[in-house]
Amino acid sequence: METVMDRHPGRETSEGPAINLSAAAVSPSAALRALLSGALALALPHGTLAAALFLPSPPARALELRGQTYFLSPPWKVRLRNYYWYADQSGGEYYITIDLPEKADASLGALQILQTRGVDRSFSFDERASRAFLGLPRREGAKVPVVVRFDDNQRLFRIDFPEPVPPGSTLTVALRPYRNPSQPDSYMFQVTAFPAGPDPVASPVGFVTLSILQSVSF
Repeated sequence: METVMDRHPGRETSEGPAINLSAAAVSPSAALRALLSGALALALPHGTLAAALFLPSPPARALELRGQTYFLSPPWKVRLRNYYWYADQSGGEYYITIDLPEKADASLGALQILQTRGVDRSFSFDERASRAFLGLPRREGAKVPVVVRFDDNQRLFRIDFPEPVPPGSTLTVALRPYRNPSQPDSYMFQVTAFPAGPDPVASPVGFVTLSILQSVSF
């Protein structure tokens, strides 16, 4: 069972043609490229501008402003998958997958996952069994080091990545409950991302839903 949440439904992900800087909607990256082109035109001898514009780009760096770190293009798509659907069932994992845009210009440093809805607010998790990997459930890629803390009173996960996850990655975090919630319901979780860097600014990603069904007796 899988739920998918896009924070911006219908959002276009490809860039359109270049536009004049005086137009109403100008992306920060387009404006920056235009300013750099103008500066190079003034600073370089005639005939060298074209060659300079094709020099290799420097590695992507997080956007830092007044000592804080931001995503330039924040993650906006998250989904949850679960293969154990019945109330009080044991042995399952909750897979939360997040796509990191290639133009994020910052690696992922941490996630917060907060339970915002659901009848049962006391089911517990085995934090030591939590894990993360690149790719999708049942199609797992490389393991990703992770440190997970769960505040049972606030129903809040804090998930830190000692080796920040680079832009362009598909990351899955697997959380393992001791047992599913004891009551059937639609359990909702809010996911927030933090870029790697000093004083990171939180970026809301979206909500995912865990559907738990009534136990069946045979």
